[in-house]
Amino acid sequence: MSFRYSPSENIALLRESATIAVSQRAKALKAEGRTIVDMGAGEPDFDTPLFIREAAAKAMHAGATRYTATEGILPLREAVAAYTRSYGPLAADVVAQDVVISNGSKQSIFNACFVLFGPGDEVLVPTPSWTSYYEIVQLARATPVEVYGSRERDLKVTVEDCERAATPRTRGIMLNSPCNPTGAVYSPDELRALLELAHRRGWWVLSDEIYRRIAYNGAAVSALQVAPSRENLIVIDGVAKAWAMTGWRVGWTVAPREVTRAMTAFQSHATFHTAAMAQHGAVAALVNRDEADRAISEMVAQYRTRRDAGLAVFATAPDLPIVRPDGAFYFYVDVSAACPGDPDAGTTFAKRLLEELGVAVVPGVAFKTPDWIRLSYASPEADVVEGVRQVVALWSRMRAASGSLAVAGG
Repeated sequence: MSFRYSPSENIALLRESATIAVSQRAKALKAEGRTIVDMGAGEPDFDTPLFIREAAAKAMHAGATRYTATEGILPLREAVAAYTRSYGPLAADVVAQDVVISNGSKQSIFNACFVLFGPGDEVLVPTPSWTSYYEIVQLARATPVEVYGSRERDLKVTVEDCERAATPRTRGIMLNSPCNPTGAVYSPDELRALLELAHRRGWWVLSDEIYRRIAYNGAAVSALQVAPSRENLIVIDGVAKAWAMTGWRVGWTVAPREVTRAMTAFQSHATFHTAAMAQHGAVAALVNRDEADRAISEMVAQYRTRRDAGLAVFATAPDLPIVRPDGAFYFYVDVSAACPGDPDAGTTFAKRLLEELGVAVVPGVAFKTPDWIRLSYASPEADVVEGVRQVVALWSRMRAASGSLAVAGG
């Protein structure tokens, strides 16, 4: 008997991560000898601060190589709880028992979606959003509902936008500020209004705050600083972005106790726990506040310099629409004018940009906005300037060519 693989219903709607696909294509071109400016992956290009690496190495040599508790080692959960309590009065009662450590914030989001949502449930996803939100909600057998914000508000959503998209089946909302892919940051009042709506309507809130420390007008506000209550709130964070610890795979949730117990039970049958030495490195990252704050401030200052250098190049093409990023490390650019009539202008533009000019970016279709592209400026300043320069140059050429064709056709 011959066997042929047929995907199960669990993954029937699953798509490959577009950001990973871009990164793989860029690496393949580099292997062929091409010079590639990679502005695709959202990964800090800085080394993890030395004091964190040294702490992890010390723990490893001291024997931190065995299984840990499913929910994470107690010192790390206590460090996360203490870090969270600094947010203010609403977080004052957070303790280690409210924390689950996972293999990166992506697993934290998956854990939360899997224990909170299921068939028949709808989850509002402000769009554009990180590509995995939609896939994770679907893997939980729930339905992601795209909620679009206006260009005038830097694509951020409002209470009115969410109310229009809500139905009796709405059970939750995904929030992310600073936003991936736009770099937009919700103000305290904007975030408070969304959290009050969710509390009033009985929705769970998943607040992904992985970029919170990477902001250019002071730290972005946490949901825990403006929410009316913690009873429907799951805060997701981790050390990947701000501490430049992407490969360490340490993320966490702070959630109501019954949700924490459910996520711990689920994780015990999935990945069990995060690597022991990585957890000890994360303890150092959170406990050594002064060293960590200095390292993060230095990295954020460099991101700001790169952002400003890129914005200066974008300013040479004032008709090219972009979202001015106040956080994270992304430019989000509308390239539809270069591809009039193309339903997937971002993909068309991104392919030409990579194949012809050697600049890798992520097409906006990954974030449910196919007219756009995302550029990461977590790269050396010279690469950022060169990448943006090539984007502007290609957009100008393609727009001019499309205009010429329109005239000729007319």
